Amino acid sequence: MRTKTPAEAARLLVPSRAAQDRGVVGAKRQGGGPYEALQELPEQVVGEIIGGRLYTQPRPSFDHAGVSSALISTLFGPFQRGSEGPGGWILLFEPELHLGKDPNVLVPDLAGWRRTRMPERPTVAATSLAPDWICEVLSPSTAIKDREKKLPIYAHEGVAHAWLIDPDAKSLEIFRLHSGVWTLVARHGEDACVRAEPFDAIELELAVLWAR
Repeated sequence: MRTKTPAEAARLLVPSRAAQDRGVVGAKRQGGGPYEALQELPEQVVGEIIGGRLYTQPRPSFDHAGVSSALISTLFGPFQRGSEGPGGWILLFEPELHLGKDPNVLVPDLAGWRRTRMPERPTVAATSLAPDWICEVLSPSTAIKDREKKLPIYAHEGVAHAWLIDPDAKSLEIFRLHSGVWTLVARHGEDACVRAEPFDAIELELAVLWAR
Protein backbone atom coordinates (compact mmCIF):
# COMPACT_ATOMS: atom_id res chain seq x y z
CA MET A 1 0.00 0.00 0.00
CA ARG A 2 1.39 3.44 -0.98
CA THR A 3 2.48 5.60 1.95
CA LYS A 4 0.30 8.69 2.20
CA THR A 5 1.92 12.10 2.27
CA PRO A 6 1.39 14.35 5.35
CA ALA A 7 -1.05 16.44 3.29
CA GLU A 8 -3.06 13.35 2.39
CA ALA A 9 -2.97 12.23 6.00
CA ALA A 10 -4.40 15.55 7.14
CA ARG A 11 -7.35 15.15 4.79
CA LEU A 12 -8.05 11.72 6.24
CA LEU A 13 -8.56 12.96 9.77
CA VAL A 14 -12.15 12.57 10.90
CA PRO A 15 -13.91 15.54 12.58
CA SER A 16 -14.52 15.50 16.31
CA ARG A 17 -17.39 13.54 17.88
CA ALA A 18 -19.23 16.84 18.43
CA ALA A 19 -18.84 17.65 14.75
CA GLN A 20 -20.14 14.21 13.82
CA ASP A 21 -23.20 14.81 16.00
CA ARG A 22 -23.86 18.03 14.09
CA GLY A 23 -23.93 16.01 10.85
CA VAL A 24 -20.58 17.24 9.45
CA VAL A 25 -19.76 13.67 8.43
CA GLY A 26 -23.35 12.57 8.04
CA ALA A 27 -22.45 10.20 5.20
CA LYS A 28 -21.01 7.83 7.77
CA ARG A 29 -24.23 7.90 9.78
CA GLN A 30 -26.94 7.84 7.14
CA GLY A 31 -29.48 5.13 7.70
CA GLY A 32 -28.65 4.59 11.36
CA GLY A 33 -27.61 1.01 12.04
CA PRO A 34 -24.32 0.24 13.78
CA TYR A 35 -22.91 3.76 13.38
CA GLU A 36 -25.88 5.29 15.17
CA ALA A 37 -25.65 2.62 17.86
CA LEU A 38 -21.94 3.33 18.30
CA GLN A 39 -22.64 7.00 18.98
CA GLU A 40 -25.17 6.10 21.66
CA LEU A 41 -22.97 3.76 23.71
CA PRO A 42 -22.27 4.85 27.32
CA GLU A 43 -18.75 6.05 28.08
CA GLN A 44 -17.86 2.93 30.05
CA VAL A 45 -18.40 0.73 26.98
CA VAL A 46 -15.93 0.34 24.09
CA GLY A 47 -17.58 -0.11 20.71
CA GLU A 48 -16.11 -1.29 17.41
CA ILE A 49 -17.72 -1.92 14.02
CA ILE A 50 -16.35 -4.86 12.05
CA GLY A 51 -17.93 -5.88 8.78
CA GLY A 52 -21.01 -3.79 9.52
CA ARG A 53 -21.57 -5.41 12.94
CA LEU A 54 -21.26 -3.56 16.24
CA TYR A 55 -19.13 -5.25 18.90
CA THR A 56 -19.13 -3.95 22.45
CA GLN A 57 -17.07 -4.66 25.54
CA PRO A 58 -16.58 -3.02 28.94
CA ARG A 59 -13.64 -0.75 29.60
CA PRO A 60 -10.40 -2.70 30.19
CA SER A 61 -9.71 -4.18 33.63
CA PHE A 62 -7.00 -2.65 35.81
CA ASP A 63 -4.64 -5.53 34.92
CA HIS A 64 -5.25 -4.94 31.22
CA ALA A 65 -4.85 -1.17 31.56
CA GLY A 66 -1.71 -1.67 33.65
CA VAL A 67 0.00 -3.56 30.82
CA SER A 68 -0.90 -0.84 28.30
CA SER A 69 0.26 1.90 30.65
CA ALA A 70 3.57 0.19 31.39
CA LEU A 71 4.26 -0.36 27.70
CA ILE A 72 3.50 3.15 26.52
CA SER A 73 5.46 4.59 29.46
CA THR A 74 8.47 2.57 28.28
CA LEU A 75 8.13 3.58 24.64
CA PHE A 76 7.06 7.21 24.99
CA GLY A 77 10.39 8.74 26.01
CA PRO A 78 12.65 7.09 23.43
CA PHE A 79 10.25 7.06 20.50
CA GLN A 80 7.89 10.04 20.89
CA ARG A 81 10.05 12.51 22.80
CA GLY A 82 13.40 11.27 21.46
CA SER A 83 14.81 10.96 24.98
CA GLU A 84 17.60 8.35 24.87
CA GLY A 85 16.09 7.05 21.66
CA PRO A 86 15.49 7.95 18.01
CA GLY A 87 12.10 9.66 18.35
CA GLY A 88 10.07 9.94 15.18
CA TRP A 89 6.77 8.46 16.42
CA ILE A 90 3.35 9.51 17.72
CA LEU A 91 1.97 6.97 20.19
CA LEU A 92 -1.64 6.94 21.40
CA PHE A 93 -3.88 5.04 23.82
CA GLU A 94 -7.04 3.55 22.30
CA PRO A 95 -7.31 5.74 19.19
CA GLU A 96 -10.48 5.37 17.16
CA LEU A 97 -9.63 4.22 13.65
CA HIS A 98 -12.02 4.39 10.69
CA LEU A 99 -10.49 1.97 8.17
CA GLY A 100 -11.73 0.93 4.78
CA LYS A 101 -14.62 2.06 2.63
CA ASP A 102 -17.51 1.05 4.91
CA PRO A 103 -15.64 1.81 7.24
CA ASN A 104 -14.61 -0.58 9.98
CA VAL A 105 -14.27 1.27 13.29
CA LEU A 106 -11.49 -0.22 15.41
CA VAL A 107 -10.00 0.77 18.75
CA PRO A 108 -6.62 -0.87 19.35
CA ASP A 109 -5.19 -0.68 22.86
CA LEU A 110 -2.17 1.22 21.52
CA ALA A 111 -1.16 2.52 18.13
CA GLY A 112 1.74 4.42 16.65
CA TRP A 113 2.37 6.48 13.54
CA ARG A 114 5.73 7.49 12.15
CA ARG A 115 5.96 11.27 12.04
CA THR A 116 6.79 11.08 8.33
CA ARG A 117 3.10 10.11 7.91
CA MET A 118 1.51 11.92 10.87
CA PRO A 119 3.70 14.94 11.65
CA GLU A 120 1.56 16.15 14.58
CA ARG A 121 -0.89 14.57 17.00
CA PRO A 122 -4.37 15.28 15.61
CA THR A 123 -6.93 17.23 17.61
CA VAL A 124 -9.86 15.17 16.32
CA ALA A 125 -11.72 12.19 17.74
CA ALA A 126 -10.80 9.63 15.06
CA THR A 127 -8.65 9.11 11.99
CA SER A 128 -8.78 7.02 8.83
CA LEU A 129 -4.99 7.12 8.48
CA ALA A 130 -3.92 3.57 9.29
CA PRO A 131 -1.16 3.40 11.92
CA ASP A 132 2.29 1.93 11.34
CA TRP A 133 2.07 -0.18 14.52
CA ILE A 134 -0.74 -1.49 16.67
CA CYS A 135 -0.76 -3.36 19.96
CA GLU A 136 -3.67 -5.40 21.27
CA VAL A 137 -3.66 -6.54 24.90
CA LEU A 138 -5.62 -9.79 24.86
CA SER A 139 -8.27 -10.87 27.31
CA PRO A 140 -10.37 -14.06 27.28
CA SER A 141 -13.36 -12.12 25.93
CA THR A 142 -11.48 -10.29 23.14
CA ALA A 143 -8.67 -12.62 22.02
CA ILE A 144 -10.60 -14.29 19.19
CA LYS A 145 -11.89 -10.96 17.86
CA ASP A 146 -8.43 -9.40 18.06
CA ARG A 147 -6.74 -12.30 16.25
CA GLU A 148 -9.34 -13.42 13.74
CA LYS A 149 -11.25 -10.25 12.90
CA LYS A 150 -9.06 -7.24 13.61
CA LEU A 151 -5.63 -8.49 12.49
CA PRO A 152 -6.85 -9.16 8.92
CA ILE A 153 -8.26 -5.63 8.70
CA TYR A 154 -4.99 -4.14 9.92
CA ALA A 155 -3.16 -6.19 7.28
CA HIS A 156 -5.55 -5.09 4.53
CA GLU A 157 -5.01 -1.44 5.47
CA GLY A 158 -1.21 -1.80 5.40
CA VAL A 159 -0.34 -1.60 9.10
CA ALA A 160 3.29 -2.71 9.07
CA HIS A 161 3.72 -4.04 12.61
CA ALA A 162 1.45 -5.65 15.19
CA TRP A 163 2.02 -6.81 18.75
CA LEU A 164 -0.28 -9.13 20.67
CA ILE A 165 0.25 -9.18 24.42
CA ASP A 166 -1.36 -11.84 26.61
CA PRO A 167 -1.13 -10.86 30.29
CA ASP A 168 -2.41 -14.24 31.46
CA ALA A 169 0.20 -16.18 29.47
CA LYS A 170 2.80 -13.41 30.04
CA SER A 171 3.64 -13.43 26.34
CA LEU A 172 4.43 -10.98 23.57
CA GLU A 173 3.94 -11.93 19.91
CA ILE A 174 5.56 -9.71 17.29
CA PHE A 175 4.19 -9.66 13.76
CA ARG A 176 5.49 -8.02 10.60
CA LEU A 177 3.41 -7.45 7.46
CA HIS A 178 5.01 -9.07 4.40
CA SER A 179 3.26 -9.01 1.02
CA GLY A 180 -0.05 -8.34 2.75
CA VAL A 181 0.28 -11.30 5.14
CA TRP A 182 1.25 -11.31 8.80
CA THR A 183 4.52 -13.09 9.60
CA LEU A 184 5.26 -14.05 13.20
CA VAL A 185 8.72 -12.60 13.84
CA ALA A 186 9.11 -13.74 17.44
CA ARG A 187 7.25 -14.85 20.53
CA HIS A 188 8.68 -13.96 23.94
CA GLY A 189 7.45 -14.80 27.38
CA GLU A 190 7.81 -14.41 31.11
CA ASP A 191 10.59 -11.98 32.13
CA ALA A 192 12.61 -11.91 28.91
CA CYS A 193 14.48 -8.79 27.83
CA VAL A 194 13.84 -8.32 24.12
CA ARG A 195 14.32 -6.01 21.17
CA ALA A 196 10.96 -5.92 19.44
CA GLU A 197 10.53 -4.28 16.04
CA PRO A 198 9.74 -1.58 15.18
CA PHE A 199 10.99 -0.39 18.58
CA ASP A 200 14.14 -2.49 18.63
CA ALA A 201 16.35 0.53 19.27
CA ILE A 202 15.81 -0.18 22.98
CA GLU A 203 15.63 -3.29 25.12
CA LEU A 204 12.17 -4.03 26.50
CA GLU A 205 11.91 -5.76 29.86
CA LEU A 206 8.74 -7.83 29.79
CA ALA A 207 8.76 -8.10 33.58
CA VAL A 208 7.79 -4.41 33.65
CA LEU A 209 4.54 -5.26 31.85
CA TRP A 210 3.49 -7.92 34.34
CA ALA A 211 4.40 -5.99 37.51
CA ARG A 212 1.42 -5.37 39.76
